[in-house]
Amino acid sequence: MPTMDAAHAFALDVTQVKDAAGLADLLREACARMGCAWFALSHHVDFLAAPDRGVRVHNYPEDWARWFDERGLGLTDPVHRASHRSLEGFFWRNMKPLSGERPEDELVLSEAQRHGIGDGLTIPAHIPGEAHGSVSFAWTPGIAANDRALLFARMIGGPAFEAARLLANPGLARVGPRLTDRQRECLILAAKGNPIWRIGRILDLSPDTVREHLRNARLRYDAKGGTVLAVRALYDGDISFEEVAKR
Repeated sequence: MPTMDAAHAFALDVTQVKDAAGLADLLREACARMGCAWFALSHHVDFLAAPDRGVRVHNYPEDWARWFDERGLGLTDPVHRASHRSLEGFFWRNMKPLSGERPEDELVLSEAQRHGIGDGLTIPAHIPGEAHGSVSFAWTPGIAANDRALLFARMIGGPAFEAARLLANPGLARVGPRLTDRQRECLILAAKGNPIWRIGRILDLSPDTVREHLRNARLRYDAKGGTVLAVRALYDGDISFEEVAKR
C-alpha cells in the first residue's frame, strides 16, 4: 500500500542507492505499492541528440522508448509540457485541454495506449539552471490512477529525482560554498550593477581589493567574465536570486 511510512522509507532508502539499477529497483517497488506498471524519471531533453545532457531511468517498453526518442518527444511530449505549467503532481486525465493544441498530441497519447501505457500521473521537477524534469507513474489501459497514488508519488518524486541527479553528477553533492564571505559580498554587489568604486565604498575596501576578490572568485569558478561568474554562483547556490534582487 502507498502509505506515508512507505514514502518515508523510500526517501531514506533512495539516499543510499549506488547506481541507476538500484534506483530503478526502488521505483519498481513504488510501482508495486501503487498498483501501476510503469515509471519514468527523466530530464526533458532530446536523448538521441544529447544523451549525456540529462538523467533518465525508466521501465517503459523498449518499442515505446524507441518511438518516443526517434521523434524527439523529450522536448514536446504533452505530459512533459503539462508539467512545465505545474509545481505539483497531476493526473494525465486532467491535462486533456492540451490535446488539440498540437495535432500530434493525440497521436502520442494513442501510441502510448497501443504500447500498454494508459492512465498515469506526473510529478514535475524544476531546478534553476537545468532542463525541466519529471517523475511519472503509469498504469495499464483500463486502470485509473487514484488519489492515494498521487499523494504517495508527490512524497517520493522529489527524493527520487534528486537521487538520480546525484548519481549522474556526483559533484552536486559537494557541501559548503566555493566563495569566501568577502567574495560573495563583492559578487552580489557587482551582480546588482554596482561599479567597482561603489562596491569598495559600501564595503570599505579599496578598488584594487574589490578587483582581487572578484578575480579570485572567477578563478574558483573558472569563469572568464563577471556575468558567467554570477550565473555559475547562482546555479551552485553560493549566491541567491533574492540577494541579488534585494535593494
